[in-house]
Amino acid sequence: MPAFKGASFQDRQKSTAEAKKALLEKFKARPAADDPAVIAREAQRREIAAAREARAAERDARLRAKAEELARQQAEKDAAAQARLKAEEEARKAESAVDAARRELEEEAAVQAKALLESEKKAERDARYAARKGRKAESKAEQRRYR
Repeated sequence: MPAFKGASFQDRQKSTAEAKKALLEKFKARPAADDPAVIAREAQRREIAAAREARAAERDARLRAKAEELARQQAEKDAAAQARLKAEEEARKAESAVDAARRELEEEAAVQAKALLESEKKAERDARYAARKGRKAESKAEQRRYR
């Protein structure tokens, strides 16, 4: 097997010069700006860009409409929640008014019961006092009889 022989310096220079020449020819072969193919490609690019912008505008409109719908739904939910809270607050107020009236009636009943109890106790005291007075009067009457 023969030993590997790399390219010499002249070979490398020659291949580099050929590569540069190929690039220059490729650049020169590029069509001019007024060439119909270039104009057609540019028109196609503009159409694609316009379609892309139209899709973006449509998407933005859909997103805006969706956001408005969500905002409307949220506003409806908030209004319903406010109405529910207001109804609950009114129910609590009505309930507290009923509770206050019930407590007031219970207090009046307690005051009346206390007054009735006091009058009963007074009647019992008066009866005891009258009985004691009666016993004293009988005792005095008996003492007079025996004198």
